[in-house]
Amino acid sequence: MMAGSAHAQVIAPSPVVPPVTPQNVLVLQLSVGGPIRIQLRPDIAPGSVERIKTLVRRHFYDGLTFHRVIDGFMAQGGDPKGTGEGGSDLPDLKAEFNDLPHVRGTVSLARTNEPNTANSQFFIMLMPNLGLDHNYTAFGRVIEGMSYADSIEKGEPPANPTKIVHASIESDDLGQPAETPESIAASKPPEAPAPTKLTKKERKEMERNIEANKTSDAVSKMSGPGGQQQ
Repeated sequence: MMAGSAHAQVIAPSPVVPPVTPQNVLVLQLSVGGPIRIQLRPDIAPGSVERIKTLVRRHFYDGLTFHRVIDGFMAQGGDPKGTGEGGSDLPDLKAEFNDLPHVRGTVSLARTNEPNTANSQFFIMLMPNLGLDHNYTAFGRVIEGMSYADSIEKGEPPANPTKIVHASIESDDLGQPAETPESIAASKPPEAPAPTKLTKKERKEMERNIEANKTSDAVSKMSGPGGQQQ
């Protein structure tokens, strides 16, 4: 049985998170303070990130409120109507469900009950809720200023809703060029190595080690503290 387990063992690759670059950092200045810096993830949600960048550069979000904020859950904004029923003049987006978990600080697109209805609204997770995983398109995560997100006025709607004073892409603030196909390729993280299977020689070595450990365990079980036999 042990040998069979050794035969089937596969070493899984570790997930690769891309480096933080100014071209993929969303900056939110709120009426309760800021900045909130959010790392965007075009590697897992390219269409959603492109939509956010487009609307930010049109100053779409400037002046909009967080209209639905549930304490211990999330803060939702990005609706020009301020009711949860609005969006931009651009078409709705195709869902890009991915493996980014909905932990504290994750930012996702809001939608209706239909998967492909996200448009401009987004929400910031104030506490983890993994039940949202693979049901909403996560496109980034707060990397700085989470305390300001915590300070967003609560309510559905809030009595005095918090506003997005200004939203920007950090590279624009720094006067740096926007992304190009060349810069995207240059900043792309290396691909994770493919899972590797143990060779026949490695399996035999593992089996020998297992047998040796079993013998060692049997000896240790015969002795109590201080090596005194029980």
